Amino acid sequence: MPLTVTKRQTTPFKDQKAGTSGLRKSTRHFQQESYVENFIQSFFNALNEDIQKEIGDNGQVSLMVGGDGRYFGVECVGKILQLAAANPRINKVIVAQNGLMSTPAVSCCIRKYKTFAGIILTASHNPGGENADFGIKFNCSNGGPALQHFTDKIYNLSTQINEYFVVDNFSCDISQIGEHNFEVEGRKFSVQIIDSVQDYLELMQNIFDFNLLKDFFKSGVKITVDALNGVVGPYAKRILCDELGMPESEARNCTPLPDFGGFHPDPNLTYAKTLVDLMKKGEHDFGAAFDGDGDRNMILGKDAFFITPCDSVAVLAANLNLIPYFQREGIKGFARSMPTSGALDLVAKDLGMKCFETPTGWKFFGNLMDSNQLSLCGEESFGTGSDHIREKDGLWAVLAWLSVLANKKMTIRDILLAHWNKYGRNFFSRYDYEECDSDSANKVMKHLQDLFAQADFVGREFTFGDKKFTVKLADDFQYTDPVDHSVTTKQGLRIVFTDGSRVIFRLSGTGSSGATIRLYIDSYENDSSKYELDAQVVLKPLIQIALQISQLQEFTGRNEPTVIT
Repeated sequence: MPLTVTKRQTTPFKDQKAGTSGLRKSTRHFQQESYVENFIQSFFNALNEDIQKEIGDNGQVSLMVGGDGRYFGVECVGKILQLAAANPRINKVIVAQNGLMSTPAVSCCIRKYKTFAGIILTASHNPGGENADFGIKFNCSNGGPALQHFTDKIYNLSTQINEYFVVDNFSCDISQIGEHNFEVEGRKFSVQIIDSVQDYLELMQNIFDFNLLKDFFKSGVKITVDALNGVVGPYAKRILCDELGMPESEARNCTPLPDFGGFHPDPNLTYAKTLVDLMKKGEHDFGAAFDGDGDRNMILGKDAFFITPCDSVAVLAANLNLIPYFQREGIKGFARSMPTSGALDLVAKDLGMKCFETPTGWKFFGNLMDSNQLSLCGEESFGTGSDHIREKDGLWAVLAWLSVLANKKMTIRDILLAHWNKYGRNFFSRYDYEECDSDSANKVMKHLQDLFAQADFVGREFTFGDKKFTVKLADDFQYTDPVDHSVTTKQGLRIVFTDGSRVIFRLSGTGSSGATIRLYIDSYENDSSKYELDAQVVLKPLIQIALQISQLQEFTGRNEPTVIT
């Protein structure tokens, strides 16, 4: 029976401006009448303009849809299908089975099935549930996050929208693999349900030596992972357990739940405390945790030996030639987000490779990858990835680390000590002050900007105890893309001292309410007697000076950060 399109009148919402990784709000906010419809229709309106430019008047495209399984996700998939069916420019939507699809798998499948764009229903590492957070982000045809100019266009269209189009009675069972065909006002439209776990597995098998990894698992090494009830669980069980031989009992919290079982699905020392406590018992050699949508990772060694994300990407860079994919494809270059420590730069210099410094946000790595200038990249926010896709990839990072361990036959601790003895150690920490009052957070940033504008700020000395730091540079980081020459400004206030130490202040774009102030502290040390000291002890003078300079505690009334990593 042919389906018909209905036009609905609507009024704009003024708050549909995407942040660093899409639009994130409370779940209840997204559940407002027409809120999702307005946002998705604005996306389609922007997308139709691009389709017109690239394909022409009668061009039609396919779309990828998946999400991390959080509350409201399945209902939102239904809304997207109703809207997509009404759009004559879209002839096919590919949906993950039950709507469950990790962010790395979405990127993988966009590239494999060659869809024009993708929609990911996720708020990443934010809590899920009826009283928590929801999110929508868009990816483009290379599999990477939509660029700023496109998300800005969506926002501008959302402020003017007065109608959207739906097929009201459209219904499709997304629980079974297969293809469903429909006729909408004489136009053919189809929905294909796929097993994204299988697609992702096949990509990993093309990157890593699975026989080597199987033998490693058989060698007696004890490995455990915790998916924090996020979407990566089925991928971890299929690959680590079914393919490589990890006991299923070591795949912890691997059933995706709408509220993540009450976990805050952020793989850090605070929110993955259950895994940290387990690793402290000394019974496991390797532990890893993932976030809600599977793009972030935390790696721990025996006795909960913590690898900072900054060190993680640096060690992988130094050992990338051990992985078959890079043996075939070669190593083209490295990149890190600006707040990430300089550990990766030291490896790049040693290998004679370029290391790019970009703003925070994975989309900035995409142009470099597409122009064959980048193989490996990382962010201090527990994101690591390579040019196999255009998103960070938590499970890929775990397989990469297991490959290094299997080849080198060393413990994680010994690998890190050897790395530091060669390159020195960048002590690094991040303080997150979550859900601050927005006005107070803005006052912190304004205070710093006013300080930076003072003629004598560069050269000023700050002391704490017997430590003295002299300001060498103070600026608001901006980035000129070496590929398309676009300029991105206001990416973080940074103070660089004459000894190379840095403190950086950023307002995060990933929260759903209030403001999150992030303080990053990075200090290089080449005295081997200090390599195993606690980072908080080593960095205390610099942290106190950063708080003194910013007056963060005075402006916000927050004496302690929410999270320390």
